[in-house]
Amino acid sequence: MPATNNSNLSTPSAPLLGHYRTLLRRWLPFADMADADVDWFLARCEQRYLEADEVLLAPDQGVPDTLFLIREGQVRSQQSAGGQAGAGFVYDAGDMLPVAALLAKRAVMSTYVAAGDLFVLAIKATDVEALAARNPTFADFLNRRVQSLLEKSRQSMREVYASRVLSEQSLETPLEKLLRYEPVHCAPDLSLRDVLQTMHERKVGSMLVLGTDGALQGILTRNDLPGLVIRPEFSLDAPIASVMSSPVRSLTHRHTAQDAAMLMSRHVIRHVPVTRDGQLVGMVSERDLFALQRATLQQVSARIHGSKDLAALKVAAQDIRHLASSLLVQGVQARQVTTLISHLNDLLTRRLVEIRAAQAGIDLKRLCWVVMGSEGRGEQTIATDQDNALIVPDDTDDQALEAARLWAEQVNKDLDACGYPLCKGGIMAGLAACCLRQRDWLARFDRWISQGSPQDLLHASIFFDFRAIAGDLSLTEPLTVLVRERIRETPRFLHQLAVNALTHRSPLNWLGNIELDDRDGLDLKLQGTALFVDAARIFALAQGVTATSTRERLEQSGEAMGVKPNEFESWIGAFEFLQSLRLRVQLDGDAVQSDEPNRLAFATLSNIDRRILSSSFRVARSIQQRLEMDYAR
Repeated sequence: MPATNNSNLSTPSAPLLGHYRTLLRRWLPFADMADADVDWFLARCEQRYLEADEVLLAPDQGVPDTLFLIREGQVRSQQSAGGQAGAGFVYDAGDMLPVAALLAKRAVMSTYVAAGDLFVLAIKATDVEALAARNPTFADFLNRRVQSLLEKSRQSMREVYASRVLSEQSLETPLEKLLRYEPVHCAPDLSLRDVLQTMHERKVGSMLVLGTDGALQGILTRNDLPGLVIRPEFSLDAPIASVMSSPVRSLTHRHTAQDAAMLMSRHVIRHVPVTRDGQLVGMVSERDLFALQRATLQQVSARIHGSKDLAALKVAAQDIRHLASSLLVQGVQARQVTTLISHLNDLLTRRLVEIRAAQAGIDLKRLCWVVMGSEGRGEQTIATDQDNALIVPDDTDDQALEAARLWAEQVNKDLDACGYPLCKGGIMAGLAACCLRQRDWLARFDRWISQGSPQDLLHASIFFDFRAIAGDLSLTEPLTVLVRERIRETPRFLHQLAVNALTHRSPLNWLGNIELDDRDGLDLKLQGTALFVDAARIFALAQGVTATSTRERLEQSGEAMGVKPNEFESWIGAFEFLQSLRLRVQLDGDAVQSDEPNRLAFATLSNIDRRILSSSFRVARSIQQRLEMDYAR
């Protein structure tokens, strides 16, 4: 039945225009657009009314020439896969469709019908293009719908925590924006006496050393001085080149504050020179990055590096959680927070391994400590348990293997004491099944890929996200090669992984509404982020992508599969929103002690977060449909 056109808004009266402008202001992107552009949009719209079950859009109508904004009512999509009708989505007031088909100039892939009495505002595609050309906010929203909603959600959160906010983009700030003064530098032959005099007069904590070509050769900091003056050969007349630290760890002006923070943490340094086209342009200090924070990344990592026993590491573990919470309430994006948590957890685990190895007489050159699961992907949240394993060389005898296992068991217990619970699934280096010679690990991985039993698939979903963090890191290299090559030779395994992943579906009912449990909540990990993690892993294995993080896997696999950027960017945006929501839930509750750290009480969400959660689950359903069509059929 054709849609009926009950009223035309091409020349609206002033009161009617004001009414509709107020209405549109409730929704993005109109809430952020100038009145003149909102009025321009309205002046080119017409209102249409559809009865229940009346078709708004269908694949056989060809390329759509109209964009519809739902003013009142709901639209239900009826999707089809393999000729069989499938459950679709429900679109609510404020939603626009069909954006993807309109931008790609293709027919829609679903049939859209009115779920009841429906009022929509219709605007021609040519006018949509014209408005996008004159208003960047409108254009950006069309291309980045999920990302736009994500930004609105983060903005809302920053307002809630306004008293503690720094800046949502603080860690994404390019280093060139943090440079405040000309860096102090000298030639390599300047005496130490003159260097120290200059540092005192200029009130700086470091001196950079440049060659005649302007390239960085070394650095001397105040922290280096105590170690120098106790040397028998120490002389103030010696050239700085004889005592400077070299090579210098530097970054370019295009690197971010997060890059600098990670570099400082990894190497326990407080100053990072900044270059442009190979030439020195400034210096960034640890104080520049986190001047307003009580606990800094460098301070926490320095405490970890300096820890001598388990008691000190327990305190450091608390600092990690405090820093993560601090960054989260400031509005720092989920991927940055989870990356920093994983990085600091790596440092803590590595330090604990070193301490226990020295006490037990274990040679770290004869083993490799491996992390898996979320830590292997660099995506740990505030509440996280252990997933780890141990690899030893093939020539390790049974006695040495058992000694290594007992040592690893103690490390597992120590990690538990630090707030990283023992793995309920038994994926821990201190268990015999996870402490093996390299050849046995290779045989196990090969068997998992070849046989693909339900238990094998469960192991693959955890173990295939592995990363070496301590000991002889090269022991994992044959495993990486085997996984990449054997999976290419065994497409059946990818099929089984996909079928297994699809046993957990996006929590949307047949009407497209979010399905909640009997306590009006849901698990944001099992019913949310895990859907993207599983799909990203399968895409990456299929495309030979070696990245381990879900974000990188989605991006690189999407490009390799020929997926349009706006589609795989929506995958990434939805995943990161769910990660952010998980972190917020953990922050608001006692994540370390709670038995349900990822459970969301739906009633606590704001309207904007409810809307983007629904959109994220729609994206999850779409990525699962691609997974099903490409690998599970």
